[in-house]
Amino acid sequence: MARVLIKNVTKAYGDTEIIHGINVAIEDGEFIVIVGPSGCGKTTLLRMIAGLEEISSGTISIGEKIVNELEPKDRDIAMVFQNYALYPHMTVFKNMAYGLKLRKLSKKDIKSRVAQAAKLLQLEELLDRKPRQLSGGQRQRVAMGRCIVREPNVFLFDEPLSNLDAKLRVQMRLELRNLHRRLKVTSIYVTHDQVEAMTLGDRLVVINDGYVQQIGSPIDLYEQPSTRFVAGFIGSPSMNFIDGRISDNGKLAELSKNLHLPLNPDTTAGQEGREVTVGIRPEHFSLTEHIEQFTFSLMVDHTEFHGADTIVYGRLSNNEELLTVRLPHIRRVDPEKPLLLTVAPECIHLFEQKTGERI
Repeated sequence: MARVLIKNVTKAYGDTEIIHGINVAIEDGEFIVIVGPSGCGKTTLLRMIAGLEEISSGTISIGEKIVNELEPKDRDIAMVFQNYALYPHMTVFKNMAYGLKLRKLSKKDIKSRVAQAAKLLQLEELLDRKPRQLSGGQRQRVAMGRCIVREPNVFLFDEPLSNLDAKLRVQMRLELRNLHRRLKVTSIYVTHDQVEAMTLGDRLVVINDGYVQQIGSPIDLYEQPSTRFVAGFIGSPSMNFIDGRISDNGKLAELSKNLHLPLNPDTTAGQEGREVTVGIRPEHFSLTEHIEQFTFSLMVDHTEFHGADTIVYGRLSNNEELLTVRLPHIRRVDPEKPLLLTVAPECIHLFEQKTGERI
């Protein structure tokens, strides 16, 4: 196992820089998830760690060694790809053993390592099959087994569950976490799926446009997003955003002439008139039966029943802002009647309108 240190790393193609001075310290045995939208630079960063892409500047260290100039085979890493990358003409055993054979391990050691990995991944009955005879989940386990037998210091995962169906992705997430607990190998996992990120990572690295937006535990990023981007990216459905301004000496957020929300004046005192974006997560609304000072009146457009909860989409009757509301259990919502909602002050997030930074 090893600590991975990414220090001031950049990547440029010609004059175009796509990775901008990234700094991340990944502790020995930690499971880190790098998450962001398509094209944000997360896979490029992973490929630089693996040695598949050259670094334009900065350093990457694995253990105590700077690996910038090392070939991938010399970095003591193992990588699981999105497309499995199995040899179709080889059996499961031969696919898992191939890398060890190239390293000239003895037949006895190869057989022992493959047997241990097969037992760990429940592949013992499949060792004589070829990839075309396996399901998607089984192929992914073979790809992971091929990495495990190498006993690397670092595992790298490049969106390994993207090709699986929804039910199998849930199962494989659980298997990955259990596998990490048993092996305790430093793991770096790349995904665009924030649900995967939240359920897998000890910490998350949120990237957008080649910049690190925030690093922290899933709970920290959910409860205290540092930017509007992180707030909107982490959580499903996404956070609602409404522009407004601070009023009443920091005690209120004025969203429209007739809609105000209470604020914590310890944070916003003396900021009268400051333009802000108010963020409210869909699950933080509560139903009420009475119109009060801080009540949202939502005109319902559409409702989705998810079994455990109900997602309601609608517009504020006084300013036509679109809102998404998540209500527990199945709710029968009358589209002819406004839905009355409240939100607790501690569930309100404020962001600077121009910069998107948290206030």
